[in-house]
Amino acid sequence: MAAAPQRSGGAGRASGAKAKAAIPQLDWTAVRPAPVVLVSGPESLLAERSTRMLRDILRAEDPSLEVSDIDAGGYAPGELATFASPSLFGEPRLIRVDHVEKCTDAFIEEALAYFAAPAEDTVVVLRHASGVRGKKLLDALRGGLGGGIEIVCAELKRESDRADFVAAEFRMAQRRIAPGALRALVAAFQDDLSELAAACRQLLADTIDDVTEATVRQYYGGRVETTAFAVADAAIAGRHGEALGLLRHAIASGSDPVPIVAAIASKMRTMGKISGARGSSGELAKRFGLAPWQVDRARRDLQGWTDEGLGAVIRALADTDAQVKGAGRDPVFALERLIRTIAARGRA
Repeated sequence: MAAAPQRSGGAGRASGAKAKAAIPQLDWTAVRPAPVVLVSGPESLLAERSTRMLRDILRAEDPSLEVSDIDAGGYAPGELATFASPSLFGEPRLIRVDHVEKCTDAFIEEALAYFAAPAEDTVVVLRHASGVRGKKLLDALRGGLGGGIEIVCAELKRESDRADFVAAEFRMAQRRIAPGALRALVAAFQDDLSELAAACRQLLADTIDDVTEATVRQYYGGRVETTAFAVADAAIAGRHGEALGLLRHAIASGSDPVPIVAAIASKMRTMGKISGARGSSGELAKRFGLAPWQVDRARRDLQGWTDEGLGAVIRALADTDAQVKGAGRDPVFALERLIRTIAARGRA
């Protein structure tokens, strides 16, 4: 089977501990055929995507591909050898093994034996979400047993990781999305990667031109306008009335004060990091673990702010965070007071 060019980087890259592995550790978008493909990490949507992409690659090479599934948590001795055995007509095989983090001792033993001499024209995908179960097998595979690769599907916690995800969705579809549209989409679906992916699919399916910020607002306007980041943007820009209106609409729509405070805190922390920092957008992005556009946005947001104002808002954020998490009787009032302080750039 032909191997696709090796790529790396992007959202879900390997952690420092895993970087010592002898086998290639690739982003989910760079999946390619190999005797064994270890799909690791807790982000199930990325794992499903990479496994489906691999199936499509193999099926494009040979439509007679035979696909089999194994549950490692309920493994029956001999299953792997049976599915990997050559068929009468010699079709290529894809064996998908799920729940390796719950695997039986029999599976570990038989998998170690199999990967010492893997079958030809057979790709085995091992899905391991998290935990130490199966560590002996994973260590052997990462050490080179079976001549495989690892697809790292780490949780996309940072805004920059989710932005990379959206950019990859449009890049693979050979479509363009404007930077402002990308930011609006990420902000609107910041809490659920599956919803963000579904929004990308809808935009790709329903539009033929470049996706602009106006396009995103046309489809998800209500959600975009009431997002916590829209509240934060208006307050940081000093537009107190607009920020308060967005906040009250968000609360009336069922938004919880806690994630709103968290979103505001995220933007203020970024501003705090960039304040006074010298260097290009790329240099500061690398230093602080941000995307270059986040650095540029923080620099724009900082116009009109003083260090003393930033400090006052950060202290107000800490107090508001405690208030909305149970220390106060009226979390909405506490949040409105924070918005007023931010809109005054810490001077009130």
